[in-house]
Amino acid sequence: MKKLLFALFVTCAALSSLAVAMDLPDVGKFASCGYCGMDRGKFAASRMLITYNDGAEAGLCSLHCAAVDLANQLDKMPDAIQVADYNSKTLMNAEEAAWVVGGDEKGVMTKRAKWAFAAKADAESFVTAHGGEVVDFEKAVKAAYEDMYQDTLMIRNKRREMREMKMKEGAGAMGHGK
Repeated sequence: MKKLLFALFVTCAALSSLAVAMDLPDVGKFASCGYCGMDRGKFAASRMLITYNDGAEAGLCSLHCAAVDLANQLDKMPDAIQVADYNSKTLMNAEEAAWVVGGDEKGVMTKRAKWAFAAKADAESFVTAHGGEVVDFEKAVKAAYEDMYQDTLMIRNKRREMREMKMKEGAGAMGHGK
């Protein structure tokens, strides 16, 4: 029975990921973030897509990873920087979005969340419910760079903890076979 439930769960998860990818063409093209490997469908509300003047594109999970990409691609000029609207998950021009920095909603790849909204009224409603501050794109990007060291440290620590847990689980499984 457990195997049947697990198989059903896996099938449902796969189908929901497929449905997200079908509704979000950029997720079909860039399923995972180019920097951290996170599933862009799962994090559709924070995903970004950068198109450079040479035609190259970068599919990213968050403003954190987009800031990393922009810093690494100094010789390229972005033609378009798109971000998902937090509510609809539809891509829009990141520079025209109303951004919320901070608040109690857990961020993606960051301790201090950064969310984009197509309508300023939606951003203000979010701030009323969750806290934070409504800012423009430049201030959101500046916040991403200001947070970069602490966020990178947090990510490294989480990954180290995950590796240590896997090693302990593996050691425990080997001990049971004796």
